[in-house]
Amino acid sequence: MTTTIFVCDTCRYTVEEKTMADASGVEKTGGEMLAEEIERLAEGVEGITVKRQSCLMGCDRHCNTAVTAPGKLSYVLGKFDPTTDSAEAVVEYAKLHAESEKGQVPFKTWPQGVKGHFVARIPPLG
Repeated sequence: MTTTIFVCDTCRYTVEEKTMADASGVEKTGGEMLAEEIERLAEGVEGITVKRQSCLMGCDRHCNTAVTAPGKLSYVLGKFDPTTDSAEAVVEYAKLHAESEKGQVPFKTWPQGVKGHFVARIPPLG
């Protein structure tokens, strides 16, 4: 079963700034930057897909993601910095979610980078 990471590509760079220039000087939202890093890190990882979503409606917590799979608990995580470290934590958590039977990942195994970033837990359909 595949776990999908949805990444809001319209999220602000910070609470104060919508965009920031990337290394090549191109203005991007924080969500676009985080999505690029998550896509790069998840590429080729078995059981993980990444999809961009314009607006996850978590604007108070910029750089939002959702981790979900059919028949499993889903989680919304936010208030990330659009960095490689944040992306690594989200991808690592998604791997654990994919390996779990019901989407529950024991707290003691959570990557440090996702702790404090959980916004909501959504029950599975059906």
